[in-house]
Amino acid sequence: MIDPDTGGLRTPLFDLHTELGGRMVNFGGHALPMRYGDGTVAEHRSTRTAAGLFDVSHMGIVELHPAGTGELGDVATWLEQCAPGSIVSLAPGRMRYTLFTTAAGGVLDDLIVSNLGSHLRIVINAVRTGADLDMLRGVNGGSDDGSVRIRVRTDVALLALQGPAAAPVLARWVPAAADLAFMSTATLSIDGVDCEVSRCGYTGEDGFEIAMPSSEASHVAQLLLGSAEVAPAGLGARDTLRLEAGLPLVGHELTETTTPAEAGLGWSIPKRRRAEGGFPGADVITAQLTRSAPRQRVGVSAEGRRPIRDGAVLADASGNQIGMVTSGGFGPTVDAPVAMAYVATEHSADGTEMFAEGRKGPEPCRIAPLPFTEHRYWRPT
Repeated sequence: MIDPDTGGLRTPLFDLHTELGGRMVNFGGHALPMRYGDGTVAEHRSTRTAAGLFDVSHMGIVELHPAGTGELGDVATWLEQCAPGSIVSLAPGRMRYTLFTTAAGGVLDDLIVSNLGSHLRIVINAVRTGADLDMLRGVNGGSDDGSVRIRVRTDVALLALQGPAAAPVLARWVPAAADLAFMSTATLSIDGVDCEVSRCGYTGEDGFEIAMPSSEASHVAQLLLGSAEVAPAGLGARDTLRLEAGLPLVGHELTETTTPAEAGLGWSIPKRRRAEGGFPGADVITAQLTRSAPRQRVGVSAEGRRPIRDGAVLADASGNQIGMVTSGGFGPTVDAPVAMAYVATEHSADGTEMFAEGRKGPEPCRIAPLPFTEHRYWRPT
């Protein structure tokens, strides 16, 4: 259903958001809360110190099944035509971050691939769902039923429970969740609801993404929100958290004119894929990974208290443009302005002094190491 106030598609949790006082906006064609009554800073801090619950049902969820008498290995091999990650080595119950790339070496989207035993599941960005599906169907002979079976799941809701209290809270209903390692997934029952529980997230904190039937989303969300440690959180906190964690975002740090090497995502492309190629833009991408990219994604720290905003031009002391800010704002955890930008490689060393274009003239700033806050993903020792 389309929400008449925002013009966005309502998620299964729309009514709950409005009951909780969410300020609804149109984000990527979906009606989602920007913030609740206590505001973005409070939601950000709740997630860093306890737990925040986010509605991420706008994300695209796509299943890739074997066709005919095919096997899952055939699906993994097929997907490697589209993504430079190693999919064939992905074990059951494990997840992997990878990219969809373009023929020119740019980033079409970033995504998570999960091996669910009988099929692969990919979670893609809402704003790129149409483009991603067009690409996948093109590789699949123009159909959902070709070399693989493509199934778009519109009947599934997705929640993200993030923060240091996420594991103990979830363990009250499903103790096995506490044993999941980072980037692992399992089908677990939460108060009688079968859910796909994955230990991952995009805040830099430990946490989980929980997929469930849309009809059960409100029940599971209210169950989790019933814990004193859990606060509802909106898009504003989601953005400030990922910015402090130095995590790139599609449409900002990741675009079709940005390569994985420039974005600092070479770690997601293993040696085998670099050597074999076979994915879109392989020649451009592997050449940059072997030698050097013309620019680099970096952190930017302001000298003062005024945030540096998206799109601000970065210049050296002589006024020569050396880069541009792609995401900027104020980091509540670090209590300072934080930003990410692309700068020419020769100017990308930590500590390099620059000036950012501002409303009141050039603002002094410098290259800062990423992330601004330490990642706290949980891995068994």
